[in-house]
Amino acid sequence: MTETPDPTTETEWQRKRRLAAVFGDVLPDTTSDEREPGAPSDGNPSEEWLKAQVPPHHGG
Repeated sequence: MTETPDPTTETEWQRKRRLAAVFGDVLPDTTSDEREPGAPSDGNPSEEWLKAQVPPHHGG
């Protein structure tokens, strides 16, 4: 099993790298209130596909 580093000796960049390895980069660069209404998302093809799959009765 991998040994967990002691948080008191871990630097900020090491902590961020460890968290990114576990959780990935899940936050967008901009939030919806910072973008123009109707503006396309960041161009992520999987996000576009997911939005296209929303049935009309769900407000898509």
